[in-house]
This record gives sequence, C-alpha cells and structure tokens, in this order.
Amino acid sequence: MNLNKIEHIGIAVKDLEKSNQLFASLFGAPHYKIEEVASEGVKTSFFKSGPNKIELLEATKADSPIAKFIDRKGEGIHHIAFAVDNIEAEITRLKEEGFTVLNETPKKGADNKLVAFLHPKTTNGVLIELCQEIPSDSK
Repeated sequence: MNLNKIEHIGIAVKDLEKSNQLFASLFGAPHYKIEEVASEGVKTSFFKSGPNKIELLEATKADSPIAKFIDRKGEGIHHIAFAVDNIEAEITRLKEEGFTVLNETPKKGADNKLVAFLHPKTTNGVLIELCQEIPSDSK
C-alpha cells in the first residue's frame, strides 16, 4: 500500500491559543504537543482523538503559506496528510501518475516527519501532504 492511512488533518487557525481551548473542549483532552516550524512560518498544535490526529496551524509570519491560505479562504481545513513508508518512492510514483509535487525533495516538518506536498490543482482542490516518520537513529 502506498498511502498507508490518514496521518492527520491540518486546520489553519488565526489564534492558536483560542483554537487550543476550543479543540480541548471538543475532544475532552488538551493538545499533546506544540511545535514551531520556523522554515514554514508556522506554529503547530497536535490533538489526538482515538487513532486520529488533528494539527492546528497558526502563521508566525505574514508571508507564510498558512497566512496566505487564511487571507484567501479563512480558517478551516488546510490539508490532509497521509503516512507513507518511503516518501522518496511515493514522490516518484505520484509524479509518474501525473500529480504535481510541490517538494521534490522531502523536508523536515512538524511531529518528527519528513514531508512533501501535492499541488491541490492536481488533487481536486485538496492539498495533500505525504508524511514519513524520521527514524530515531537519524535525528
């Protein structure tokens, strides 16, 4: 299987602190991790609900992808992330299938993952993220 499972759903938010309170009330549990990814101009917060994860994303820079997304579309679902075993092989496979890959070389993302994105113009308007766990021996 190439895309193993939904790894998480990313939700763009204007105010991470207020959104953390909202989602803590919704799930009946607080977030389990907050992390900043300076290279992407984003601060993230992760929640678990059973086997599912939600990633809240707040822009830390006015020109970040999340800030631009919120300016265009407002708060809401930003992306769906899928876990993969071999991100490089998936990038190659998906390019061969005709998808536009935004990151031909995976980059370090939040939650100890290598990530790459597919352009929403080739995925019916949905930004797709590929995620591969970074092995503990290569941190």
